[in-house]
This record gives sequence, C-alpha cells and structure tokens, in this order.
Amino acid sequence: MTFPAYYLLGPGRYAERFGLDFEDFAPGQRFRHRPGVTLSQQDNTEHALDTMNSAMLHFDAAYAGHTAWGRPLMVSTLTAQRVMGLCAKTFARRRRVPGFEEISLRTPVFGGDTLYAESEILAVEPGDDPDLGVVRVRTRGLNASGAEVIELRYRVEIHRRGRGPDADPGGPPVAEPRFAVYDLVDGDLRERFGLFFEDCLPGERFVHHPGYTFLREEAIAQARRSMELAPRFHDLEWAERHLDGPPLIAETFVLAAATTAATRTFGRVVANLGWYDIELPVPVRAGDTVRAESEILDARPSRSRPGEGVLSVATWAVNQHGERVLSFRRTLLVHRRGADGPYGPAGYG
Repeated sequence: MTFPAYYLLGPGRYAERFGLDFEDFAPGQRFRHRPGVTLSQQDNTEHALDTMNSAMLHFDAAYAGHTAWGRPLMVSTLTAQRVMGLCAKTFARRRRVPGFEEISLRTPVFGGDTLYAESEILAVEPGDDPDLGVVRVRTRGLNASGAEVIELRYRVEIHRRGRGPDADPGGPPVAEPRFAVYDLVDGDLRERFGLFFEDCLPGERFVHHPGYTFLREEAIAQARRSMELAPRFHDLEWAERHLDGPPLIAETFVLAAATTAATRTFGRVVANLGWYDIELPVPVRAGDTVRAESEILDARPSRSRPGEGVLSVATWAVNQHGERVLSFRRTLLVHRRGADGPYGPAGYG
C-alpha cells in the first residue's frame, strides 16, 4: 500500500523511480503531496511579465495598494502551475493532462504564502489503449493555515505497468520500509521525501533520476547573474569561433545540478558541510544532459548534534555520451528518525 520508490539494479545499487502505474490508482485514494513551495512577489512579477500579463494588480504595488487586496495578488495561473507541479511525484508516469473540467479559485494568494497540494482519485477509467488508462483527479491547493486556495478537477493519462517510458527501471522493486514512497496518515497517503540517517548504509549506491539538460538560455543567465565575465559562458559569437560549438556551462552550475540530483534520496539533509576532491574531466556545454549517481562512503552519528548524523557521500555524473563530467565527495548532516525535527510541525512525514 506504500509503494516502493527504488528498484534493485544489483547488490547494494538502486535506481530512483517515482510515480505510480495506472494499476496502482483506485477511486477514493487521497494523496498529501510533499514538499510544499513558498511563493514570492518576485515569482509573481516574473510570471506576469514572462507571460505578458498586463494586469497591473500582480506587479504594481502602488496600484495594488489602492485595491481591496492592499497588495499585489498572485497570478492565478502561477498558483495553478505550482500546485500541479507539487503533484508530480505521484503522477510522474503521466503522459499528459488531456483536459481540466474546472479550476476554481477559493482564497487569494500573496507573496510569502506557502502552498501544499492534496489530491483525491475520483475515478479510474481503463479505456481501450493498451498502454494507458485515464485517472480523474481532484487536486486542492492549500496554504500553510490549511485554507483551500484553488481546486482543480482534471483527467490525467497514466502509463500502465510495464508500458511507456521508464517502464523498466532495470530491476525489481525493493519492498523495504525505508524505500516506501508514502506514509499512511489518517487514511491518506502522505508522500515522503528522502531517507533518514538510519536508512543510509555505507556501500550502497543510488542512481538518481531524472537527468538534467542544460539549456543555452539558462546557462547564459546563470553566468551573467554570477558576474562571470569569461565569454566562453555567454558570448555566443565568441563560443562559435573559439569553442566550435555551444557555450560552456560554468563549473559551479554543473556542480549544482549534480548535487541537487541527489536530493530525492538525501532530501532530509540539514546542511551541506562541504565538497572535496572535485574533478571535472570533460567540459559540459549547453544542450548536454547529465545523470548522477551517488555512493554512501561513511555514516556516523553527529558528536555535537544528537538529532542528526553525518554522511560522507561520493557523487559522479556522466553526459549523454557516457563520459564522466564530474566527480566529488561531500559531507552532509542528515536528520535522524524519531528525533525532534521539522517534519511533524511542518506537516511532513
């Protein structure tokens, strides 16, 4: 009933895969999605401007201050987009959403609000497609006070077991409790996110999923926002002449992408204490896709923080050609099971 999130590739080596198969859904199931997300006025402004939304209520604070809201109102499409994104862990095996029956706004959302998503399965329709079934879903977006801010009713096409992309992760599912995707809470399936310190065993390896594709535009934006003057990262004409191809990705951006790929497994991290022995043997260019894998080297209780443990983890990443582009070790603090932590008070498992 809790469904595994890891598949055995070999002794002590596991593949991450999230998302339920069509056969796993049943009418009446309720899911509490985690994590949540806090929206800012910067998110609001950028979404409005990026979509050419001219309603000044969303980005002109002086104007909004004279309305009934007293401040900029969050763009409703941004709220809908974020809430749907929060459901991705459960519905990761979807092909597409062919339609929404209704999207209703219940409570205003402002910069600084934190949103969570909860979904109920209304119906399961096998249909005639051998690869897919249709699941009818009601998803509610809630703020941190529990008030419903949005409700979406929609149909989602989900791949059947053994069909579609990622149908074969490379091995059988692992039924160990530490690898379950959900905790059963008051009849609801609440999503987990990451392993506790006690679940992390030295010698085990995790193949992280999905990969990360570096887009040219975001690579340039990252370099510019870092005040990176070297033209190899953002000057397209220079890169074409001297690099014979797309611009390079800044090394720290490559490091960030590989590090964050591990957060699906090491999501209960308290703090990253540092990286060591960082090697970048092959440059990464705009358009490349990298995939990461990690091995737990050591695990010990923290000497000064009894509610946490210290992990030493090695991570490496390869590009779409199988070439290793990065390797490093890092040390992180991780929450221990049963210790006083943020999970209960914040509504996490």
